[in-house]
Amino acid sequence: MFKRMDEEQRKELIRLIAGGVLWLGALFLPEGWVRIIAFLAIYAFVAFDVIKGVVEEFKEGEIFSEEFLMTIATVGALILGEYPEAVAVMLLYRVGEWFADLAVDSSKESLSSLAALRPDKARVIRNGKETEISPAEVQLGETIVVLPGERIALDGEIVSGRTTVDASSLTGESLPQEKAPGDELFSGCVNISGRVELKVLTVQGDSAVDRILKMTQDAKERKAKVEDFIHRFAKIYTPAVIIAAVLLAIIPSLFTGNWSDWVHKALVFLTVSCPCALVVSVPLSFFCGIGCASKRGVLVKGSVYLESLSHADICAFDKTGTLTTGGFRVSAVKSYGLEEKELIRLAAAAESFSSHPVAKCIASLDASEASKKLIYEKPGMGVCAEVDGHRVLVGNKSLLASESIAMDNAENGTLIAVDGSFSGIVEVTDDLKPSSAEAIKKLKALGIKKTVMLSGDKEASVKKVAAASGIDEAYHELLPKDKVDLMQKLTKQGKPVYVGDGINDAPVLAAANAGIAMGGLGSDAAIETADVVIMDDNLNRLPLVIRIARKTVRIAKENIVLSLAVKFAILGVSVFVKMPMYVAIAGDVGVLLLATLNALRAWRIAE
Repeated sequence: MFKRMDEEQRKELIRLIAGGVLWLGALFLPEGWVRIIAFLAIYAFVAFDVIKGVVEEFKEGEIFSEEFLMTIATVGALILGEYPEAVAVMLLYRVGEWFADLAVDSSKESLSSLAALRPDKARVIRNGKETEISPAEVQLGETIVVLPGERIALDGEIVSGRTTVDASSLTGESLPQEKAPGDELFSGCVNISGRVELKVLTVQGDSAVDRILKMTQDAKERKAKVEDFIHRFAKIYTPAVIIAAVLLAIIPSLFTGNWSDWVHKALVFLTVSCPCALVVSVPLSFFCGIGCASKRGVLVKGSVYLESLSHADICAFDKTGTLTTGGFRVSAVKSYGLEEKELIRLAAAAESFSSHPVAKCIASLDASEASKKLIYEKPGMGVCAEVDGHRVLVGNKSLLASESIAMDNAENGTLIAVDGSFSGIVEVTDDLKPSSAEAIKKLKALGIKKTVMLSGDKEASVKKVAAASGIDEAYHELLPKDKVDLMQKLTKQGKPVYVGDGINDAPVLAAANAGIAMGGLGSDAAIETADVVIMDDNLNRLPLVIRIARKTVRIAKENIVLSLAVKFAILGVSVFVKMPMYVAIAGDVGVLLLATLNALRAWRIAE
């Protein structure tokens, strides 16, 4: 942590060491004006920035702050003639703040290091020549060259060359990925082995790294309930403490006449009551938790969502692209009344109008030209098109039933009807991801009480995936509205999170306690819609980020209990015992340091 000090922090450390040395030297001066002037000068040297900050806060209407408390307490000590104590209190307070600032900056470094993933130069091909320019000057559609060992400056599609890419900085995936012409490469990744030429798909500001940076910056504004409570608590707590200190100084003094002792106790009371341990350590806990998740390829949009994940007890999943690979393949074709080749040709032409992954798979079976036009498409059901004069329906049973088509031989699969007659079935297989079953097992080990699949796919396919992955409940052939309705029911049963692709599942992502997008690196919709983005397709990141969230919230609560318990204990003693101010502040700063170090534990969690 100390190696990461910036220039300002080094200067501050030197000032604090100098102030401490001067304070020690002044203790050996004989009683008299020279000693008093020396302590006043040292106080001015140590307290200047704090008092300046109080003046600036007053101008902005911010009165009750920890700096204000420290200023009142130490100036009061000076008035009472307790010069060494006044300097010691301010010095210890500044030391505690310095350690806290250093810890916060250390935790921010990993998130801020994303900015370093953006190269300063891009090698663009213009007029047949390679020219190095700023990535901001590269236009959409231009071609850039990335050599082995270089970071990719902008998102692009490979038009020439093959390579392996290290995307660990963005996704957390340590294994290199093989890339060939037609594949997308994202800014911030490292080109390992081969020279490639990329057609630029995004300008600077819209690239993968830029979107991630924006999301992490926005995350600071989305505070968890615990974190928000601390800020609201501090605003009420500080004026209440000042009023209590004034009453402590005045009321007992009116009865005892011992103004000096009770004013001293009131100043100690003010000194100890500084809420800096809470104000610093709780937000720092969440910031460290978000940073820990980011290091492992999971972007959390704010501490409020990290807190939501910590309470999750139900996990709901989309099927395609979440539990399964999303890489469809045709496993069988059954034709009734038409030649198989003709059936495939008509179905492929009709499915070319749909963007559904299954439709794309079927459309890829035949690329021959045909006269075609879309009649209608029904989300969650299928398409109806006119192909070479034939009315072709491709979809599920609901689609064919809507046009009163008999399906006596219908089995599970994508059904095809031509000119009002049931004509065939195409069976499409989507393989389970290797990580799905293991992730579900880990979630159950974490105490997740129910896992649910919400899918628009056929019953047989959904049941097969549910059985293979270990899902508890599975729902099939759901429309987007159906998914939202089921998610609302799950919300009444517990605190569900929903994991989907972030593109087709926007309504249900919004309805969940927390919406999680899978494989969102190249998806604008995923980053915009979801609360949490898993940057690769590894579902094992989900139980990991839930563990991170639970640990983070637990640490934040530990810091609240620790800070308040020690603070109220010292406050209670200070009322009945004449406690030296520097002992009180040493205890307070000690709690601040302990809470800060405890918060930094959220930065590290084992895989």
